[in-house]
Amino acid sequence: MLWTRWLVLLLWFGATSAEQQQQQDERDGHRAEVKSDPRRQRSSPPVEPLDFGFVPAAVYDTHAYYEPGTIGILFHMVHAFLYAVQPNSFPKDLIVRVIQQNMGGIKIEEWRKPENVLLLLQWIHYESGFLICAVFGIVFVVLTPIVATCFCMCRCCDNCGGEMHQRQRKNADCHRGFFTASLIATTIFIILGVFVAYAANHNVSTQIKSTRRLINTNMRDLKTFANNTPAQIEYLTAQYTTAKNKVLSDLDNIGPLLGARIHSHLGKEVVPALDAALRMAGAMRETKEALENVSSALEILQEGMGKLQASLTGERSSLSNTLSDPACTNGAVSPTCNTIRSTLPQLGVNADFSKLPDVNHALTNINTVLKVDLSNFVQKGYASFNDTSALVKEQTRNIVTGVKSMLDKIGSEITAFSKMFPVESSLANFTIFLNDRHKVIESFYPQIDQMDFYRWIACVAVLCTVVLILAFNVLGLLCGTCGYDRQATPTTRGCLSNTGGNLLMAGVGFSFIFSWVLMGLVTTLFVVGGNVEKLICEPLANRQLFKIIDTPFLVHPEKRNFLPGMLFQNPNIELTLGSMYRECYENNGLYHALQLENIFNINSFLNRTVYNKDLAKVFEGVQVDLKDIMLLDQAGRDNLMNFANAGVGEIDYPAYLVEVNKGVTVVDLLSFCSDLEDQADQLPRGALENALKGHASSIRTIHREQVVPLEQAMSTLSQSIKLLQRTSNDLPVKVTNILSAIDAAEYLITHNASHVVKQETKAFVQSLVGYFKQYTEWVKNSLTAEVAQCKPISNMVDSMEIVACSFIVDSVNTFWMGLGACCLLLIPSIIFSVKLAKYYRRMDTEDVFEDGQENWN
Repeated sequence: MLWTRWLVLLLWFGATSAEQQQQQDERDGHRAEVKSDPRRQRSSPPVEPLDFGFVPAAVYDTHAYYEPGTIGILFHMVHAFLYAVQPNSFPKDLIVRVIQQNMGGIKIEEWRKPENVLLLLQWIHYESGFLICAVFGIVFVVLTPIVATCFCMCRCCDNCGGEMHQRQRKNADCHRGFFTASLIATTIFIILGVFVAYAANHNVSTQIKSTRRLINTNMRDLKTFANNTPAQIEYLTAQYTTAKNKVLSDLDNIGPLLGARIHSHLGKEVVPALDAALRMAGAMRETKEALENVSSALEILQEGMGKLQASLTGERSSLSNTLSDPACTNGAVSPTCNTIRSTLPQLGVNADFSKLPDVNHALTNINTVLKVDLSNFVQKGYASFNDTSALVKEQTRNIVTGVKSMLDKIGSEITAFSKMFPVESSLANFTIFLNDRHKVIESFYPQIDQMDFYRWIACVAVLCTVVLILAFNVLGLLCGTCGYDRQATPTTRGCLSNTGGNLLMAGVGFSFIFSWVLMGLVTTLFVVGGNVEKLICEPLANRQLFKIIDTPFLVHPEKRNFLPGMLFQNPNIELTLGSMYRECYENNGLYHALQLENIFNINSFLNRTVYNKDLAKVFEGVQVDLKDIMLLDQAGRDNLMNFANAGVGEIDYPAYLVEVNKGVTVVDLLSFCSDLEDQADQLPRGALENALKGHASSIRTIHREQVVPLEQAMSTLSQSIKLLQRTSNDLPVKVTNILSAIDAAEYLITHNASHVVKQETKAFVQSLVGYFKQYTEWVKNSLTAEVAQCKPISNMVDSMEIVACSFIVDSVNTFWMGLGACCLLLIPSIIFSVKLAKYYRRMDTEDVFEDGQENWN
């Protein structure tokens, strides 16, 4: 078993433990709960999945499956017969009690104990079917020679058909035909039994040759297992480099990774404060533009309104003179002129911009403020804050170097640990052992073939005894049937007919000679083969046999489990043969099948290597100094305060809004012109009509050249005033809030950055550890399902079951079934042969009638 232990030992190093994973998760959870402040708690960063590839898979050649083909029908018949003989379920509990109570050896006086007597009675009840059939066979073996002796003596005394005289019967032909047909049918069934037995005999020889194929493929699979396992182990250790390289990549990018997380955490307060300051810088420029627009628009309006007032006054005077024309005194025209005259006061300006104060003082202050570029100071604050990644990378340079050295050391420890065990040499020795055992097995092939040949000859010889009887029966039937003459009397029957009768009697004699011997052989094979099928093969097929072997304390009252006690000298491990077989049948790894996690403590190794606590301790000392970050210097702050005090809020916005909300003129000049023209059209054609239409045209010219530009200036003034009003609304408060937000952000950077650094460093370390967790979890899964796949072990068990049960036991059982059927059919064959021979043999005397008529038909 030394090779087995080395094989187990080679899997030690790559294992991972579910308990270790659970303990690690519990520690991480506990640390997370300690800092569960909802304002600072952050979810762990998602760990990028690593691709470790696929473990080199072993391809096994053995297909431990047997399909018997046509002869399988006979096997099913045998199984059905055995089930009829023994329908009881497998006596697992009975066998276990028998083994446990007779552990020290079976002694005659021990059978007198009540418990042993009870077990014996239970065993007899279980074997009752076999016992009844065995008793029947023994009775057959004992009685057949006795019956044969009595039969011979009886015939010697001219009884039992021995008298060479045949009495006349009217239904003689009917009797002869019935006996002939019955003997033919019996002979056919015996022939079938011989064929069944011969097929089973031949199947054994055929399948023994297939056994070599199973042996060769199983040996090749074991060699494949031994040769592939070192490569799989090496692949597991080599994949540590994948996790290591990913960790090194993250360490090389610690600035963008860790710095970005710190930047993101602090940026929740820093970025909004800088954004507000930057928006205020844009508001300064907008304020300047608005003030300039107000100043220019006000100047245009003040000058333009005076010119417009003069133009409208002149046009009103001219129109009044026109309406003074004598033509307006005409009774039909007078109302129209009076109406026009009543609208003349509407020709005047409405808004008065001459009394509005200018904004030159505020504009001068804003120009002074804008001499300092606030946006440039804010951009410097952005640049200083965005330099966090570079600061992190620079200030953690020594720590990263130390961690890289630590990772190299861990890799060296894993490699050194894997080299501690002579895996390759052990497996090489195991391969040599397999080659030697294979050669030894092959050396027995000639002997096995020779023994199988002798077995085949012996079985054929046994069948030849039945064939000899069949030959006498067949020849007797042929000679008797062909030589029978219906016109011949019993004393005058021909030689051929007489020979047929003698052959039938010879068959009877040989039946008596061989039948009891054959039945003895059948009974022996039935008892042995049937019990092997019911107690070994059948429970092995449904794995009930494993449950017996795996019964606790079966082998020793102080040793719980047999298999771990044999392999590891620790019978308390919950490892059973059945569980091992199931795992190997599913082609899982030997590590999982043997439950090696209960033997080898990998936790300490993982704690010292992959789950190295020093890694976390190193990062606990990370100190990133962010005190040099300045978001806004004093010049920028002064600039904001100067903007708040620039006098924008002192502008009389209501006065401006009152004037801009008025129209340029009292009435819409275009409407006034349209009305004037409509009224002129009501007048008679002449000079008055043309003069009024001339005035309308002049007023339209005034509107186009003077009013429209003034309306545009008023629109610009209105928009600018409203913008300035919105900007100046609580402007000092807004500036104060911006400065307070910047102060709070700088305070956070100065005083709380260390906590943020520790928190984000912890998350960064967790992401690094996550790569190693992926590696160890992958190792665990690989050891469970891919490394040292133990399918060859279950294949060996299945192959032994196929060879022992399907190849040999089923064939032996089929052989005795066919031979037993022949033995049983010899009884009616004897009876029919004796009866039929009377009609074929030449008699010494015959019945004579007075009228000389004889009828033998």
